[in-house]
Amino acid sequence: MSAVDLSGTIALVAVGLLTVNLLFGLLLSVGYNPVRQWPRRRFKLFKFHNWTGYIALTAAALHAAILLFSSSPRFRVMDVLLPFWSPAQPKSNTLGAIALYLVAVVVITSYYRSALGRHRWKTIHYTTYAAAAVFFVHGAIADPALEGRAVDFLDGEKLYVEACAVVVAVVTAWRIHHRRARRRAERLLKQS
Repeated sequence: MSAVDLSGTIALVAVGLLTVNLLFGLLLSVGYNPVRQWPRRRFKLFKFHNWTGYIALTAAALHAAILLFSSSPRFRVMDVLLPFWSPAQPKSNTLGAIALYLVAVVVITSYYRSALGRHRWKTIHYTTYAAAAVFFVHGAIADPALEGRAVDFLDGEKLYVEACAVVVAVVTAWRIHHRRARRRAERLLKQS
């Protein structure tokens, strides 16, 4: 397996972990309780949310770092950190780097959540949605072989990334609807 193939495989793992992490976060945001609701067992959702975030960030960073071991095309450290002029797919790689940096900001600030205060931390935490959007676009347009081929949106890897994006979009829309319905119910209760 070449460095490029290994990097692509780790990228798919990172996309899955980021998707699961976002879903856990959305469940936490609506007050989901696995003891009272399905699966009616103790399940430390917050802990899983944190750990999937740490592991996803590590996988995404590893995905980029492995490219340094590619012989064709040859990537330098600067090509990975600031891929504006990388030897292959500079636009797609730049999107990937931006997404990685956004996820890093979210994970690092989550570690310092108490010091930042809930309101400031929550505002920063919404960056997750921007990071997800950029990650999904990067995953959908990048050529996994780094050969500059045209995008095949029906390729298995692309369908996986697209499915993750659709799941996150649908659950996010459900979350927004849930929040609005709850606020409406609270207003009606206050008016009564």
